Amino acid sequence: MTENTTENSKIVLGKNQYGKAEVRVVKITRDTGRHEIEDLSVTSQLRGDFTAAHLDGDNAHVVPTDTQKNTVYGFAREGIGSPEEFLIRLANHFTSEFAWVTGGRWAAEQYAWERILAHGEGHDHSFVRKGQEVRNAVVTKDGDNLYVISGLNDLTVLKSTESGFVGYPKDRFTTLQETTDRILATDVSARWRYNNDAIANGGSRSIDFNKTYDDVRALLLEGFTEGYSYALQQTLFQMAQKVLDAHPEIDEVRFSTPNKHHFVVDLTPFGLDNPNEVFYAADRPYGLIEANFERETISDPGNAWDGIAGFC
Repeated sequence: MTENTTENSKIVLGKNQYGKAEVRVVKITRDTGRHEIEDLSVTSQLRGDFTAAHLDGDNAHVVPTDTQKNTVYGFAREGIGSPEEFLIRLANHFTSEFAWVTGGRWAAEQYAWERILAHGEGHDHSFVRKGQEVRNAVVTKDGDNLYVISGLNDLTVLKSTESGFVGYPKDRFTTLQETTDRILATDVSARWRYNNDAIANGGSRSIDFNKTYDDVRALLLEGFTEGYSYALQQTLFQMAQKVLDAHPEIDEVRFSTPNKHHFVVDLTPFGLDNPNEVFYAADRPYGLIEANFERETISDPGNAWDGIAGFC
């Protein structure tokens, strides 16, 4: 840290980063008459020697955020591929192009589109936004260390039975009734970090991030369906276990999941019964379950998780 002494106090510069947030880039590949679409929101943040900019107003090391935005667009012209690969390219570019940029954090959300069906077939160049989850990725570079975290959010799931909640402590403020048959629903936000050895020394090029994402998503959904759920916490463990068992290149899985409560409606005032069929879906307040599941021995995460909010 560098210090700047004033009359009354000594001020030091701590951790800092800066860049361009939420650069929306849509890439249409037109090599043939059947177009492909890629849609990302990219954030670029640089770390390095920016002391003079903060303390002296010297911008000699300040790569304009507008330049960072334009770099995203320029790189998109060459193709995006997967969000992870695209962010790694940006990280390597900025840390090699500018000697004082020693690292940074690059994040992306990907919005999925699917072809509109026309006469039973997917149209060549007309698309509709998928109304499901948003894919995301974060790449952090710190000197020679490169960290890759992939994930998704807003994956809404529900099981209509094979879930209960019993055996919890009760006191004078407890009104919740035990149940062995309830609706379990949540919006899954999940992140998974790749093993450092799988990423280092160009190893990231051997990982098919798109294929891995599709497989992890499928495993998370499969894990949600399997077995009786005694609590959302236990279900998250089952989901993470399936991912870690199937993917040795992944070291840890983290979740942040609201418990989307469904309460049975009392229909007796209307002379009707309700055999667990009519529910009131409450949007708030809600339980919030967060958990990290990792291998007993994992690679050092370094600062990979810094700045990723919403996960414990």
